[in-house]
Amino acid sequence: MTKTELIDQVARSASITKKDAAAAVGAVIDSITQALVNGEKVQLIGFGSFEVRTRAARDGHDPQDPKRIIRIPEKKVPVFKAGKALKESVL
Repeated sequence: MTKTELIDQVARSASITKKDAAAAVGAVIDSITQALVNGEKVQLIGFGSFEVRTRAARDGHDPQDPKRIIRIPEKKVPVFKAGKALKESVL
């Protein structure tokens, strides 16, 4: 499902205009993004949680020269963990 399809679905489900649905979906995405930027965890009970985790630095191999080892630096990555209700509904 694309963002446009999600907006269409929200508009139908909530009986609102596509313009209002686009604003609502955009606001939710922006709010989650801003919370992650601020280092906060976002929990949506029954759906899941979003958080930022730090991926440790590690050694890797250059695909063009497997003998050459390169250092991959530490970095922060966004992570989504599905909630219990979401996992059960997908089964």
